[in-house]
Amino acid sequence: MSGLITTRSARIARRRVVVFAVMLGLSLGAMTMSGTPFVRELQSGVGFAFRPVQGTVAGVAATIGSVVESIQEMQTLRQDNRDLRAELDRLRIDNVRLQEFQVENDQLLALLGAKNGSDYHTIAATVIARERPELGQVMTIDRGTNDGLAVGDVVIAAGGAVAGRISDASPTTAHVTLLSDPSSTVTGMIQSNRATGDVSGQLSSPLRMGNIDATVRVNIGDQIVTAGIVLGNGVRSPYPKGLPIGQVVDVQRDANAVVQVAFLTPTADLDKLEYVLVITDYQGGLPAPPGSSPTPSPASGP
Repeated sequence: MSGLITTRSARIARRRVVVFAVMLGLSLGAMTMSGTPFVRELQSGVGFAFRPVQGTVAGVAATIGSVVESIQEMQTLRQDNRDLRAELDRLRIDNVRLQEFQVENDQLLALLGAKNGSDYHTIAATVIARERPELGQVMTIDRGTNDGLAVGDVVIAAGGAVAGRISDASPTTAHVTLLSDPSSTVTGMIQSNRATGDVSGQLSSPLRMGNIDATVRVNIGDQIVTAGIVLGNGVRSPYPKGLPIGQVVDVQRDANAVVQVAFLTPTADLDKLEYVLVITDYQGGLPAPPGSSPTPSPASGP
């Protein structure tokens, strides 16, 4: 048995030697023939034959690389586009906010000018609600009796223009009946000729100024201010003197009447008020009882 194994091992060893010798011979032959003109021509021919294939393969590889690169660039551009749109939306929102801040700032500056130009103590308030127009011209402000407001206090807008009067007040809020409400009446004076008349509100039309002496010339564009005159029985005007009310836009005259009527556009845009001033130390209405002095409002000081 051992002899058989030895014989097989010898055969395998001889085969390996033969294969190695053949490969060595082929390698030596190839090395020897590689420098011959025939082999060089053969190599050149094979290279020439496969050159188009190599070019095609190289072109395909370059095209694939360009496609991959283009896809990556498109993905980058899409992301950049999304980022730019988000930034544009943010800038639009910021622009709207800045415009709103500008409008609010302009309104507050105008109100500050009215406050500085007023001879009375005033408290600034923000409009927080409005009555339905068909029911009446009433708005709600965010100040009340805790801030020193009282029923009857005069409310003015930018430029000192009359807005109305407080008709009801709670500790933290108050209702303001505007000039345009039918229940509102104020004695107005034509600035140019000092003639007076009764200005009353109307829901769906300009203010109406009646009881103007028919002999007085009323012109379109005349400015109307509060007369501030003492009424009958010593009753003081509920509005201080000289506050802007409106501008004449139309006049109705009757040759047979002793009075005439003018229609006014309010100086203050009553439908768009956002901020107002409340005069707290003007004492209008009924006079104080004899031997007593008017009690100042809590916010007006001694």
